Amino acid sequence: MWTYNKVLQYPINIKCPNAKLAKFIISQYGGPDGELAASLRYLSQRFAMPDQKAKATLNDIGTEELAHLEMVGTIVHQLTQGLSPEEIKAAGLGAYYTDHGVDVYPQSAAGMPFTAAYIAAKGDPIANLQEDLAAEQKARATYEKLIDLCCDDPDVLDPLRFLRQREIVHFQRFGEALRGVQDKLAEKRFFMNDTNMANMMSNNCNGCNNNCNCNN
Repeated sequence: MWTYNKVLQYPINIKCPNAKLAKFIISQYGGPDGELAASLRYLSQRFAMPDQKAKATLNDIGTEELAHLEMVGTIVHQLTQGLSPEEIKAAGLGAYYTDHGVDVYPQSAAGMPFTAAYIAAKGDPIANLQEDLAAEQKARATYEKLIDLCCDDPDVLDPLRFLRQREIVHFQRFGEALRGVQDKLAEKRFFMNDTNMANMMSNNCNGCNNNCNCNN
């Protein structure tokens, strides 16, 4: 289904490890408004969308969120790479290190492990797309908070700004998908039973010419 290019969507090259920043940024890996929740939400919702354009939008954005998950994981990894256990403990990640070492584990900045409860899938396309719009705005707001916390490290700021901008683009695309779905659902539908069909055929034969096979 997918073609995987073994490069990050946006380059990341962090020169100065900083476990304190990693503790905050990991929330966009496995937190309630993070990339893992977003990708699973969109890839789950796509199946029941009423038109192909909405399905394609959810598939495209859900796939891109997986690329963003890879980026956030890379940021966290590079921010902790080479640090000693003492440095990690001093940054407030002692409990994390005890359970996971320096692996990238999906959790929020507060230490709450990822849960499927973050994935909103209501079975209603309007409700789902409204949820998706809100999710993109919450992700944008989270990235802006992380940018404030990382303002003195340009190597971290640069990819975070890229990710923030993509949330804005996703919000716009979901808005387009929502309008398309609303138009689709508002279309008038005509249903015809056998009696209506017989009456229509009878009306069409009134005043017909001699070549017609009807009984008129």
